[in-house]
Amino acid sequence: MTGLRYVYAVCRPLGAPLQADLGGVAGDPPRLLAHHGLIAVLSHVPERDFAEEPLRDHRADRSWLLETARSHQQVVDALTAVTTPLPLRPATVFPDDSAVRVMVQRHEDDFRDTLERLDGRVEWGVRVYDDTGGGPGETDEAREIHDFADRLHRTLTAHADDVRLSPPRITAPPSRPQSVLDGAYLVPRARSEEFVEVVHRAEGEVPGARVELAGPWAAYSFVDVGDLS
Repeated sequence: MTGLRYVYAVCRPLGAPLQADLGGVAGDPPRLLAHHGLIAVLSHVPERDFAEEPLRDHRADRSWLLETARSHQQVVDALTAVTTPLPLRPATVFPDDSAVRVMVQRHEDDFRDTLERLDGRVEWGVRVYDDTGGGPGETDEAREIHDFADRLHRTLTAHADDVRLSPPRITAPPSRPQSVLDGAYLVPRARSEEFVEVVHRAEGEVPGARVELAGPWAAYSFVDVGDLS
């Protein structure tokens, strides 16, 4: 099949095959391209959608973006079930297999270092919201929720190998739920069950504090490969 190469992730050789019926972006099943002991997971996509100009136009099409992101994530999730992938940004596209090999070779050392750091680990996301309707820190209830979020974060950090925090998002009007904690935690698979139990025990601990857990995911928040072009 002709077309551009859409790369989902880079990983080490798989210990188990991907599921046979796994679909990819634009309907093309992913395949594995080996180079220097690393694997680029890719599929073919049409130039009419993924060349530079049409891709730029598509970025204004929310439904197209959502469908592409969904297909991208489906492949990365399947990889996460059988290995530790280094996920790339959605719509990372190259002209052909040769260009993909050049990219892997150019970033080989960084890829290997990152895969070593991520090996056997997954990302969990934890958010805490203040549902009381008070402004940030303006009431005793809000301050109690902030203190609770700080304690929970410290406890979760002790179960994780790395952490990334996003700034709390202040929404308007203040009566809407306010973000208090937005954390990504890199957790060894072997400790994930204990991590999840800590989060579940915290649910309902403080009135007005809503705790949300998401994952496990590939470690997007802990990957920074820069420009791959």
